[in-house]
Amino acid sequence: MADCRNQTAITEFFLLGFGDLPDLQILLFLIFLVIYMGTVVGNTLIVVLVVADQHLHSPMYFFLGNLSCVETCYTSAIMPRMLASLLTGDKTISVSGCILQLYFFGSLVATECYLLAVMSYDRYLAICKPLHYSTLMNIRFSFKLAAGSWLNGFLALTIFVLFLSQLIFCGPNEMDHFYCDVIPFMELSCSDTHLVILGDFILSCVFTLPPFLLTLTSYMCIIATILRIPSTTRRQKAFSTCSSHLIVVTIFYGTLMIVYMLPKHDTLRDLNKVLSLCYTVLPPLVNPLVYSL
Repeated sequence: MADCRNQTAITEFFLLGFGDLPDLQILLFLIFLVIYMGTVVGNTLIVVLVVADQHLHSPMYFFLGNLSCVETCYTSAIMPRMLASLLTGDKTISVSGCILQLYFFGSLVATECYLLAVMSYDRYLAICKPLHYSTLMNIRFSFKLAAGSWLNGFLALTIFVLFLSQLIFCGPNEMDHFYCDVIPFMELSCSDTHLVILGDFILSCVFTLPPFLLTLTSYMCIIATILRIPSTTRRQKAFSTCSSHLIVVTIFYGTLMIVYMLPKHDTLRDLNKVLSLCYTVLPPLVNPLVYSL
């Protein structure tokens, strides 16, 4: 800390992104622009359909509309800044801007964890307790679950960002990533980050582990119930009501776990960047296609 006080605190970072591919910047811009437009249009159409069609005014589609809204927002927290960087070559972002991006992106990802858990619980009630479904999962209760998902997601990151805002940065200021992620952000700090890392771990256990365990438990019960159904036709019908959500959950948690469990070696940095791209871009793009089918 003493050394840090004797140095000038930096006020901006350089997001290196895909700077090692200078000849492909325009091509990458066009590819990501098409992906972003497809993501926004696909998810917006789902929200519009859920609102406009009276037949879709049920808890399952209400949660789906919330999920599409979350995915549109968290893609928009990253993609416009990345597209501008690819087009103009300006890779700078202020420290406060970096924290703000990290806050909104992290909050929306945490919100998605809760919404996926709520949707899995909805499917659990529909398949395992069909006679009580309409009583247990009414519109008022589903609204509370959705509101709680948004509130918990943003509360978790508000607490964490309060820790992050105390960090001091005095160089280097190059972040080898295409957006402000937590680990590269903390690696650039010249403050002691042990308490921040501990806070991150505790908040992850308190806020994100419960929805993951709820999702896992719900699907264990769902699969066990489906396997006990004697009729093949009824088994297929029951599975079809939750198969799209199961695919979405697998893509989301699969890519998320690979990114954050991969060892943080320099040799794996490029691979980590590619996997992060899959985690931030793939689920919001694929989910509307999965649910539409």
